[in-house]
Amino acid sequence: MENNKETFEYTYSAEQQAEIEKIKSKYLPKADDKLEQLRKLDASVTKKGTVIGLIMGIMGCLAFGGGMSLVLVGGMDWLLPSIVLGIIGVAAMVFAYPTYKKITEQERERIAPQILALTEELGQ
Repeated sequence: MENNKETFEYTYSAEQQAEIEKIKSKYLPKADDKLEQLRKLDASVTKKGTVIGLIMGIMGCLAFGGGMSLVLVGGMDWLLPSIVLGIIGVAAMVFAYPTYKKITEQERERIAPQILALTEELGQ
């Protein structure tokens, strides 16, 4: 008589399973859950203000630098236009941060109802 034992062997590898799940998650359709939606809304509040503030600051810095260059290169003929350009540049740089704050406050007020509704749903 033969001893015919059927056996089942299984080797579990946590690293392999984690890698399989990581690859699988790349191909599954993304479903935005409420928490992810809340994070995106919160991050979107400062984006518009940041972009506009940076543009104002950079353009102001370039205008200020252009005014300084005109003073150095243009001489007395370009003195008044270069001073005006420099003042415009300084004004743009000075008002860049208050503009950022104002736009961010407006965006917070606009998005507040959506954020509060999502936090109420998540809080339950």
